[in-house]
Amino acid sequence: MYEFRRLSDDHPDLRYSPLIRAARLTLRYAVEEGPIGLTKTKAFKRSFVHWAAEHFEWPGSSSEELFRYNKVLNEYDFAPLELLHFLLTTLKMGRHYKGEFRASRKGEALSRSPGKLFHELIPFYILRLDHAAYGRLKQAPVGTWDVWLNVTNVELENGASERELYNTFYEDGRDGDDANWREIAAFSHYVLTPLEWSGLIATQDAKAAGQPAHMCFKTPLWRSALKLETDNVLKPATRH
Repeated sequence: MYEFRRLSDDHPDLRYSPLIRAARLTLRYAVEEGPIGLTKTKAFKRSFVHWAAEHFEWPGSSSEELFRYNKVLNEYDFAPLELLHFLLTTLKMGRHYKGEFRASRKGEALSRSPGKLFHELIPFYILRLDHAAYGRLKQAPVGTWDVWLNVTNVELENGASERELYNTFYEDGRDGDDANWREIAAFSHYVLTPLEWSGLIATQDAKAAGQPAHMCFKTPLWRSALKLETDNVLKPATRH
């Protein structure tokens, strides 16, 4: 069992969601600065892609990092923006009209209501999107979100690496064994990335944390936004 709680617009934990921040910025830009230009293939034009790279403050994808490898950025070079563009049009928060992206009335209203925007956008993104379709491996792990969310709720109470979490579900990703790298990568893309981009979990750089691997942790937004069957079996997290 799982449920996404409805959060108030002033809930402090909404600040942990990169996707909600990016959606609000994009919708407000389309309202306040005017429609966003589109290319012939209906992607955002480079001028807006550059603006988004500088303003989204996306974890692990700072503008400095993005421009280190690209002199110019197209929408497909900035994966979070490409995904967001799809979500906004699919959920009718924006539409294409005469070569431009325009915020709809629904989108304009939700840009002023982050709590409602979260409830409209995040459950759809996590639960209903086919994450394998836009993944490099085009491979989905075996499982359901009911199981993934409830088990992750317990396993990440004190943090875990993606391999450790994968082992909990599938028991075939032994430490130091690279034979299952493809399955672990597919699991990470299909399950962990949506949770991270939604702001429900965060990853900690291995070198910065003095760990042998990147570690995943639940954010305060996880506890505020999710009601899970395993909540009543959680042990208090270890604090140092």
